[in-house]
Amino acid sequence: MDSSASRVHSWSGGATLGDMSDEQWFYCLKHHTVEGPDGCRAADRLGPYPDKETAARALEIARERTEAADAADREWADRGAAPRDES
Repeated sequence: MDSSASRVHSWSGGATLGDMSDEQWFYCLKHHTVEGPDGCRAADRLGPYPDKETAARALEIARERTEAADAADREWADRGAAPRDES
């Protein structure tokens, strides 16, 4: 999967471009609303999401992912870096 498809996957609740129907939904960070593809500029939106309901949860989804990443970072820091193989 190329990097652009990875980014779509990571922001869209697991859907990829190939999985999505023709309908796409976004969450506008500027207006705090769910909108279709003809909404605000991409820099002001999260998505695409497969449906309005998922797009409406965009901030909640982002918060959950941030908390999970923060927990993984703490676990990694607590565990420490593995020793290098000097051979």
